[in-house]
Amino acid sequence: MSEAARRLARVVVITRPTPLEQLIARYGTYAQAKFCLASTGESIDWYEATHERLEHGLGHALQGIPQDRPYTRIDRADLDRFLFAPDDLVMIVGQDGLVANVAKYLDGQHTIGVNPDPARYDGVLCRHAPEHVEALTTAAIEGDARWQIEARVLAEAVCDDGQRLLALNEIFVGHITHQSARYRLRAGNAEERHSSSGVIIATGSGATGWARSIVKQRALEIAMPAVTEARLAWFVREPWPSVATAASLDVGTVDANTPLSIASEMSEGGVIFADGIESDRIDFVSGRRVQLRIAERRLNLVVPAG
Repeated sequence: MSEAARRLARVVVITRPTPLEQLIARYGTYAQAKFCLASTGESIDWYEATHERLEHGLGHALQGIPQDRPYTRIDRADLDRFLFAPDDLVMIVGQDGLVANVAKYLDGQHTIGVNPDPARYDGVLCRHAPEHVEALTTAAIEGDARWQIEARVLAEAVCDDGQRLLALNEIFVGHITHQSARYRLRAGNAEERHSSSGVIIATGSGATGWARSIVKQRALEIAMPAVTEARLAWFVREPWPSVATAASLDVGTVDANTPLSIASEMSEGGVIFADGIESDRIDFVSGRRVQLRIAERRLNLVVPAG
């Protein structure tokens, strides 16, 4: 990147509404929200305290952006309408799940996750404190030995009609109601007809989420992928063996040499969605096939070196 480009690189700050802001949006006004909570024996105090901590952390993060760098702030709800520039520096301020929401809209931009409230959020992806923003902003654009880029693998679902979805954590293929999904699953050279609660395809980033609960519940001995490893793990949820369906192909991995594809046999209700966002889905009904694979894109997350 040229010196002029470094000076002009834009910082894109991404946030989501606080619990208090969501509450007010639901009820229309602060007073009405407070009244409705009180009528059920609840207090608005927790929402106010959480809002204050989050706004305090966000304020510190914004103050850390160098004054010579332009920045813009957008809400999670506006991501599908926002045009990222190739040299944008993306700063996500909030919970770890917000990083997964943003990842599929990025294409190589350096990304910083900032935790505005360590008492509320784990900070697995948003691991940086607001007071580190100034150093991180400079490091991500100009380079600094204290920080490095962690190229996290994304999963991709590609349908035979050209529709596709990207996921940082996991992709779900199944029925929209999570009831019995019917499909044919092909892993490598093996194929089975299934009736199950759906299929989860997880990345290394998703290994600590939905996939982890499946592994623990079923006491599976499977080596989950690392966050930068070009490998995915897949799990069939509650496969049901019957005269028409089988259950031996219920767990496995995807890499460059081991493809996974699924053909829908659901006349209605079949869906594919990514990272838990059911509203952003692909209809997956009879006659449609999807290939689950490692995406070419990576999430370039700025992390401490070493």
